Amino acid sequence: MTKKALEEANVTWEDITAITPTYGPGLVGALLVGLSYAKALSYAKGIPLVGVNHIQGHIAANYVTYQELQPPFLCIMMSGGNTQIIHVKDYTEFEVLGKTRDDAIGEAFDKVARVVGLGYPGGPKVDKLAKEGEPNIELPKTHFDDDTLDFSFSGIKTAVINLHHKTPDINKADLCASFQKTVTETLMENIEKAIQRTGVKTIALAGGVSSNSYMRKEFSKLEEKGIKVYMPDLKLCTDNAAMIASAGYYNYITGKRDTLDLNAVPNLKL
Repeated sequence: MTKKALEEANVTWEDITAITPTYGPGLVGALLVGLSYAKALSYAKGIPLVGVNHIQGHIAANYVTYQELQPPFLCIMMSGGNTQIIHVKDYTEFEVLGKTRDDAIGEAFDKVARVVGLGYPGGPKVDKLAKEGEPNIELPKTHFDDDTLDFSFSGIKTAVINLHHKTPDINKADLCASFQKTVTETLMENIEKAIQRTGVKTIALAGGVSSNSYMRKEFSKLEEKGIKVYMPDLKLCTDNAAMIASAGYYNYITGKRDTLDLNAVPNLKL
């Protein structure tokens, strides 16, 4: 794969100035495979090793799509393992303003898809079926008493499961459309609060769930309120090497270097 990538990019190892592997967060087996290979290449080729946080990579996908995008901005990170509102203060400086307290939004999509019989991966399948339905089913939103920008998606996930079990003839397209609409409203309510608190009127989407067509349409409406919205190309929303290289570039130019002692950190924080 590496050889093919070099050939397609028309570069050689002499053109490579840094090797930038993901070292977390994620599944430890996958992290160790990539990281071990990267460390071996770094050692054998004498090329600097620069570790990358996977979440930083998703944020940096936007830099690939939009070369004009510069910090500061707010990023809403939506994936199978994370849901966060992040204040991107600089290319390598971040502050998490809010996060999920239970299920990540991508995890909720997968569980809803499994319950209604759509299979895996759930996100694209729920998105597709929702286009055939109407969001006419009222579903709960979790609101916390404290002044927080945190999320919770376990309640709406459980509500969908219970509705499906108690109402076998329920319209699955309507259920998916209602779920999608409710979680999108929750995300948008919190990002608008973040905008009010920080005064930052530029936002970017990131993560696999940011490829959801309904969410992209709804978030784009924020531009009517004077908020600039960036969304990465669909091919850059899910995990990919380009976004990690993008993040690795900014780590490299700010002087970050790692040794061969760099290890996988499954629960790595941003």
